[in-house]
Amino acid sequence: QVQLVESGGGLVQAGGSLRLSCAASGFTFSTYAMGWFRQAPGKEREFVAGISWGGSGTYYTDSVKGRFTISRDNAKNTMYLQMNSLKPEDTAVYYCGAPSSRYTIVDAARTVGSWGQGTPVTVSS
Repeated sequence: QVQLVESGGGLVQAGGSLRLSCAASGFTFSTYAMGWFRQAPGKEREFVAGISWGGSGTYYTDSVKGRFTISRDNAKNTMYLQMNSLKPEDTAVYYCGAPSSRYTIVDAARTVGSWGQGTPVTVSS
């Protein structure tokens, strides 16, 4: 079965950096687009960044453009999110998501078929 395991979250000061990882198993990773999402307390889960199955296409929500970089290593079945210039408003639990079908772009929560358990990110001011 599909398994997604996030890691790399933690506490960081504003302006700092973190690198999140999402290790995938149970499906042919290289044929699935992937995405990162986040959910702050009391708010809905929101799309952060997505990447195509080959890694050549990436897209971001406006609030993280220029600060976050999504990438993947298909040989390692792992996706990453490099987060720089972190702000207190980036504080949330971060989730990786995979669609239900191959070659399907992930750009909203409704496009996700499988979720990881999440990794918390706290940015202090």
